[in-house]
This record gives sequence, C-alpha cells and structure tokens, in this order.
Amino acid sequence: MKVPHLVQYQGSKRIIASEIIKFFPDRVDRLVEPFSGTCAVSILAAVENKCDNFWVNDINEPLIRMIEECVNAPQKLVDEYFSIWEGQFQKDQNNVDYFYKVREEFNCGKKDSARMLFLLARIVKGAVRYNIRGELNQSCDKRRYGTKPQIIANNAFRISELLRGRTSFSSKDYKEILALTKPGDLVYMDPPYQGTSNTFYARDNRYIQGVDFDEFVDELIKLNQRGIDFIVSYDGMTGDKIIGKQLPKKLELNHIYINAGLSTQATLNGKKEITYESLYTSKRLKYLPNGCEQIEICFG
Repeated sequence: MKVPHLVQYQGSKRIIASEIIKFFPDRVDRLVEPFSGTCAVSILAAVENKCDNFWVNDINEPLIRMIEECVNAPQKLVDEYFSIWEGQFQKDQNNVDYFYKVREEFNCGKKDSARMLFLLARIVKGAVRYNIRGELNQSCDKRRYGTKPQIIANNAFRISELLRGRTSFSSKDYKEILALTKPGDLVYMDPPYQGTSNTFYARDNRYIQGVDFDEFVDELIKLNQRGIDFIVSYDGMTGDKIIGKQLPKKLELNHIYINAGLSTQATLNGKKEITYESLYTSKRLKYLPNGCEQIEICFG
C-alpha cells in the first residue's frame, strides 16, 4: 500500500520512516510526537497498525492546524486549497507574483490551513524558512505550480481514514508534552537539528523555534527515570563528517546511523556523499537493526 503524505516537507522522515518503525514494540498504546511536522512516522505507524492512538504536536501552530484539518475535515481543506491553487491561473495573473501575494497574506495574519498548504506546495524544495520575526520567507519555486489538487485530495482523504477518531492535536512546547506522557506510550522525537533553527548561531532557519541541547538532554533523562520509552532522530553525518554533538552516553541509548541517501547539498557542491541520520532508541526497546548501516551501542 502506498503511504500517503500531504505535502513535500524538508526534514520530514518520510524516506526513512520504514527504518524508524523497525524499533517500535509490536504494539503501542499511544504514539506521541512532540515535534510532529507533517507526522510521517505516525502515518506509517497507522498504515502498519502499530498503534491504537496518536498524539501529534508541533510548536508551529499553522502547521499543526493544517494536519488537524486534513484529518478531521479533509473536504474543507481540499476545497479551499483548490480555490487558492486555481487562483494563480487567473487571466492577467503572474503565478509567481500570486505566490508572494499569498505569502504576504499568510504573514499578515491569514494563517488558514489551505494557505499554509499552498505555500508548502510551492516553496523551493519544500524547504520552509522563517525570518527572525517568525514570518515564512522562503522563495517560490518558479518551475512548478505546486501539488495538483487531485493529488492533495487523494492523500488527504487517506490520511483522514488512518488517523481520524484516534488522534489528538496540540501546539505546545515539547516539554509540556513530555511531562504528560505515561508508561505504555512511545515517544518519537524529531527535534530541530543543531544549527537549523531561529537562533543567533543558526546556519539556516528551517524551524520556527529551536531546542537547547542541554535542556533536551535533561528532558530525556526525565523520560528514562519515569520509564517512558522513546526514539530520537537527531543530526547525523555526511560522508565522514559528524554533524552536531551526539547525545551523551549517560543516557544509555542505542545509537544507529540510518542511510538516508545522497546528500543534496554535497551533490550541489559536486560531491557524492551519503547522509546518515542518527537514530537513538531507549535501551528497553526491541533492537531490530536490519537495513541500518552502522550500529553503535551508547552504554557508558
């Protein structure tokens, strides 16, 4: 069965989600995603019948509202997306100028789900970027018009079938979500990677808000102390270059590198280097490394 995805989204774990869920228990009472994005892992877990219930959260409120509308009111989202998407083809309308008009409306307060979806469908490489004021500022992809409404409809209705009636939605700080988890939950975390958030030291601003490394480690310690199982995607390496600080050995996690394919940035620079995504799992989780490239057990 083809796994549905609402829109291309840079940072989504759609490509490696099948490797991530190999580390899930056979059944999970509830899958909790504090940094859900477009919730690729939850969608695949639903397809594979791994979980009974889901909690998806993201600090980016328009993004989580878009996913909630996709699940609970897909026809509304599809109809409104069609209206906005079709607007770029009006007589005497330049489609690129139209994109920037919709982006300005979005940044000025019209943050409805259909506008969010249209902007994600037309931005360059599906790569969201925000300025220091939290405004979406990525450029328009001039080579295409965004995902066709029929494709959006097919995926939206399938996602709704998978998640409707058993999914909770929120837009809170991840620490609030972790504090409300309980034994029997599995927490999957895909936090903003180091250097890719709206902070002074960031190389780019692909996330609306960053996560402090030491604070994040403290939260993982709390989960261990409370007996909450978790999986974390966090940085990795390209070629032989390790990106970001690794999570400390005191957490006693399994550390796996998953082959995520050729690095787009390296390819643009004329190199052929493989990107490996770091995956950390609680030591209590079943360990199924089939298909993973490298294994490092981080017991210390």
